[in-house]
Amino acid sequence: MREILRTTDVTDLSDRDIPSMFLEVVGSGWSLTAAGGRVLTDLRPDAPGTYVDRLAEETTINGRGMTDYDLPAAPDERTPRLVRRCLAYVCACLRKAQEEFGDTQVKAYVSLSFADTEEALLTSNVTFCTPLPDVRPYIPDLEAVMDAAVAEISLEDCSVWS
Repeated sequence: MREILRTTDVTDLSDRDIPSMFLEVVGSGWSLTAAGGRVLTDLRPDAPGTYVDRLAEETTINGRGMTDYDLPAAPDERTPRLVRRCLAYVCACLRKAQEEFGDTQVKAYVSLSFADTEEALLTSNVTFCTPLPDVRPYIPDLEAVMDAAVAEISLEDCSVWS
């Protein structure tokens, strides 16, 4: 992921980089579940689910694959646009989380991997969670992940890109 971020222009991220469906999610902001989970309001299911812990609740509700069907297949065109989309969405959501909760505890996780299809196009997933002292980390050993490029992003990281 470091190499992808190093070689991709991620300066001046803005709402223009975010697909409309994800921009609507940003606009609706955050809310708390009955268990205290911090979740994006538009992604909350109609019926509450059962989760092992708050981490599972947050990552399940907040996690989505980033829209990429409209992106070109050529990696040199696809990768930078997909990365910009993810990071713009992440930063917008993290700013909203700070407004809602008054802190910067929510973290974003962006993963990039190749689809298990004949085309093997680069795809991405974004989720958010709040690290808790009594719950295992979302990705315990981030540096050891081998089958995807993964980044943990905080609101502080976003100041570099927007």
